[in-house]
Amino acid sequence: MVDMFPVLRVLGILVMIFSLTMGLPLAVSLATHDGVWHVYPLAMGATLAVGAWLWWRLRLFRQELQPRHGVMLVSLVWMLLPLSAAVPLMLAGHHIGRPLSFTHAYFEAVSGLTTTGSTVLAGLDTLPVSVNVWRTFLQWMGGMGILILAVAVLPLLGVGGSQLFKAEAAGPVKDAKLTPRMTGTAKGLWGVYAVFSIACGLAYWAAGMGPLDALMHMFTTVSLGGLSPHDQSFGYFQSPLLEAICVFFMLVASCNFALYFVAIRKGQWGGFWRDPELRATLFTLVGGGLLVALLLWAKGVYGPLDALRHGMFNLVSLATTTGYATVDYLAWPVFAPVFMLLLSGVATSAGSTGGGIKMVRMLILAKQARREMNRLVHPRAVQPVCLGNAVVDNRVIFSVLAFMLVYGGTVFGLSMVLLLTDLEPVTAFSVVLASVNCAGPGLGSVGPASNYAVLTDFQIWVCTLAMLLGRLEILSFMALLTPAFWRR
Repeated sequence: MVDMFPVLRVLGILVMIFSLTMGLPLAVSLATHDGVWHVYPLAMGATLAVGAWLWWRLRLFRQELQPRHGVMLVSLVWMLLPLSAAVPLMLAGHHIGRPLSFTHAYFEAVSGLTTTGSTVLAGLDTLPVSVNVWRTFLQWMGGMGILILAVAVLPLLGVGGSQLFKAEAAGPVKDAKLTPRMTGTAKGLWGVYAVFSIACGLAYWAAGMGPLDALMHMFTTVSLGGLSPHDQSFGYFQSPLLEAICVFFMLVASCNFALYFVAIRKGQWGGFWRDPELRATLFTLVGGGLLVALLLWAKGVYGPLDALRHGMFNLVSLATTTGYATVDYLAWPVFAPVFMLLLSGVATSAGSTGGGIKMVRMLILAKQARREMNRLVHPRAVQPVCLGNAVVDNRVIFSVLAFMLVYGGTVFGLSMVLLLTDLEPVTAFSVVLASVNCAGPGLGSVGPASNYAVLTDFQIWVCTLAMLLGRLEILSFMALLTPAFWRR
């Protein structure tokens, strides 16, 4: 059996660190006098106590984490931290007379930390300010990955981070080092993330948002999360300028943060623009936005400027897995919302804060398909799959093929489970796809004008599982279910 004690020891440290993040909503609650300040010390104390107990009981198990330890720890963090994150939501709900069940609170916490952006809450504008800050702050923490931040911190506590980084990193290529040490890589990525966050928040503030609105929407824009403190989502502001700023930062966050880090560190941006995945990501998002805008204009839904404004914003938002909305796009010609939801699976880069399959996998699949077609004509030709100037190893190709098989099976299987509950087919398929892609709103009864509260508790648990599988990129979680994983 795999030794779990080193994993649980590190988990205890991470839980203690996570408890400190509740200080932000506590400070906001005290500053705004929203009446729920006392729930945060209770939640913080309980979380800190659990983490401290785990760490103290297992403090002697200090060995270096192995690859399978990293997979276990990543899975445990994404499943257990939402338990702590849900506590303030439940306590605050009872205090203000809007009780939240454990099922709904856990769903809301998972949606936040996985940057999905689905919600079961209504009357967001009347919630205590600190509750909305906590919901959006969860997305900011989950955006770059809590564990990548932990890689920068854990070496100070005597815990190695390389296996943790590899288990958490998104995409098919996980072993590239941007610096000689993984700690430097994690600090660099979080540094870029912090710079973009500050720039986004200041831009929102300068363009007319109030300070707290700017803070909360910054949290959920750079993380591509999409939770909003307003029932009307981003449409609450009715501001083309704010929407343009949002589109810009969603495009920025949909690209690989490692490219920004390397370009800034070396002072050379030429390689940044030559990256094939970045070009494909931006082309897909901008081209898709223009296509939807043209469709809306041609169908007479809007005039040319409004078609460009709403088409570009809502496509970029859903395709980048952010999930903001300015209008109810389910009233558009049916091609548009379906096209937007399907793009949410492919239109972000590996190493970005977005979810889904990732653009690099689609590029590898397309090149592999072309190689197989060429082999029919030239069966003896040596035709390596290349991405940019690099040859893609066959092991990476096999990994991508396996991921796509498991991804498709997951979407199909969970959709069939929801159909067994008599959920309408369009809604069933779209909520699973939106949850696995960490995109948020779906089609049917869970569109941008509604939320997930229309689902039963069982259906919500299915969506919660889908969000966790999507955030863990499915294969990591599936590996835990194999007997070989648990053998020494």
